[in-house]
Amino acid sequence: MSKPRSNRRQIDGVLLIDKPYDISSNNALQKARWLLNAAKAGHTGVLDPLATGLLPACFGDATKFSSYLLDADKGYRATVKFGVVTTTGDVEGEVVSEREVAFGLAELQAAIERFRGEISQVPPMYSALKHQGKPLYEYARAGIEIPREARQVTIHKLELLSFDGVSAEIDVVCSKGTYIRTLACDIGEALGCGAHLTALRRTATGGFSLDEAHALADVEALDMAGREALLLPMDVLVRHFPDTELDENAAGKFNHGQPVLFAGKYEKMQRFRVYHQANRKFLGLGEARDDGRLHPIRLLAVKAETP
Repeated sequence: MSKPRSNRRQIDGVLLIDKPYDISSNNALQKARWLLNAAKAGHTGVLDPLATGLLPACFGDATKFSSYLLDADKGYRATVKFGVVTTTGDVEGEVVSEREVAFGLAELQAAIERFRGEISQVPPMYSALKHQGKPLYEYARAGIEIPREARQVTIHKLELLSFDGVSAEIDVVCSKGTYIRTLACDIGEALGCGAHLTALRRTATGGFSLDEAHALADVEALDMAGREALLLPMDVLVRHFPDTELDENAAGKFNHGQPVLFAGKYEKMQRFRVYHQANRKFLGLGEARDDGRLHPIRLLAVKAETP
């Protein structure tokens, strides 16, 4: 699948991938990179191999802004099976206990209510968190348990969609660092029977929706022009910041790393998307500081053009 590096192209933009089941986020990214023959690529946070759904892939200069999605809230749809606990918290693990499911809809709704808002979570052993330079899952596979400190995360939305007496489907919107596997297991323990995930699909991140994403097979079926047409402009990654425009002279200075006078209204240390006034070319991110100047924070490798 790989192409010689010399043949790869400078492609800038964002492709929203609908990651399929049972491949890693990196494999999905590399497939998309190959399809676009892109020189540089990066994603905005991994999904478990068994999870599917929205995976924004960044190409070229868009990778400079991918970190802003790491801190974004995420949305998921998950299927939880009660009464069975596994080593990994999902269907990939070995069963370690089975208990009777002896609750009804009202009890489940009451348990779910307890997990809305700010909650405490202990990260699972089967995770990519590092301990002494190694991911926790490597210790877990070796049968070693590493003590983990609880973390505060926020569950903005937790809605029960269906319940058949054993399995439930839930919608979750949560802060960064939330483990849906842990959430499912904790709800199961609160109900006295344990639980694990049988399906997980990311539906939203950073203002993007799964409805906007493309299956890799559909991307592959297009010619190169069709694939490129799916790319979103790189400034969508920072659209949560307000925007401002600079004239020709200020844009030139800013684009060369120099702070420029800023007359707009702003809060202390506020960040802005910065554009060339004449052609609306995206220049990067700037930060308005107490000195009344807009300081470059992230710049693109381009120069402001004369209209």
